[in-house]
Amino acid sequence: MQKKGDWYISSCLELDISSQGKTIEEAVSNLKEAVELYIEIEGIDLPVKRPFLTKFKVKGKKTEDKKTEDKKTEDKKTENKKPK
Repeated sequence: MQKKGDWYISSCLELDISSQGKTIEEAVSNLKEAVELYIEIEGIDLPVKRPFLTKFKVKGKKTEDKKTEDKKTEDKKTENKKPK
């Protein structure tokens, strides 16, 4: 999915089909319709493929808000360790 100006562009890379919409939902719906029409017109039998999903973490630079939050957490830990 890409955003170009006011439009969202959706693509089916396997079939080289694209569509667009003013919202993400509209772009996806329009692409679904375009793919269904293509398959119907071409008489294509598509094999059922299972989606491959995976999780991964991305490390990045901490923002100032996150640094402040981490500092407050560290300060609380230090306060809890002080003898009363």
